[in-house]
Amino acid sequence: MTRGAPIPETVTLHVPFRIVKRGGRKEMQMPEGATQSRRTDNTLVKALARAFRWKRMLESGEYATIAELAEREGIAPSYMTRVLRLTLLAPDIVEACLDGKQGPEVTLTQLLEPFPVEWEKQVQEMS
Repeated sequence: MTRGAPIPETVTLHVPFRIVKRGGRKEMQMPEGATQSRRTDNTLVKALARAFRWKRMLESGEYATIAELAEREGIAPSYMTRVLRLTLLAPDIVEACLDGKQGPEVTLTQLLEPFPVEWEKQVQEMS
């Protein structure tokens, strides 16, 4: 058997894809129109969990100010306020993020940018 001749029982499959960096990790990206199962974005899930935890800590009176809590957590108060804004997201968007069903354009970086307070407008922007 020569090297170039395929074995009759062998099936060769060509799958077009490219590797892209997303959130510091490499990810396989399928071509336009191909269906791709989404994975949960762990960075986004962690940020959502932190946001709701911090909100609960502030509301309970455990910490009086964002500055006090930020110091305790060892992060900048400005970053904490951006992450805390995630608690204002529409419940449908939060659920989609937790289930890994958010669109590919919905990333932590994008969600840390200002977004509308109205849930209907959020859903429109992120659809």
